[in-house]
Amino acid sequence: MATTANRGSTAVKEAMTKSQLLETLSESTGLQRKDVASVLDQLGVVIERHVKRRAVGTFTLPGLLKIKVVRKPATKARKMMSPFTGQEITVAAKPASRAVKVQPLSGLKRMTE
Repeated sequence: MATTANRGSTAVKEAMTKSQLLETLSESTGLQRKDVASVLDQLGVVIERHVKRRAVGTFTLPGLLKIKVVRKPATKARKMMSPFTGQEITVAAKPASRAVKVQPLSGLKRMTE
């Protein structure tokens, strides 16, 4: 089991691929690689169930991050002056939409120090 003492404080020089991440997690936890892959896949399913339409709209990975779905209201078509050319332009209307916001929590913020 990974504890606070042996988390590995060395900085990684290049981003890991999914395969490298699975290998690293399986080595550090003692689990089989396919078990780690299964856990990551199920985490994705749980997140999807929290953020899909008519769901709660938030998911928190304790100590690391919070994922929220925010509603963006529709905008009307409007005319405005172009700041570059000085000519009047028409900005198209946009329908209402949903966007995903990810907020870092205190544990993740501490890791960057």
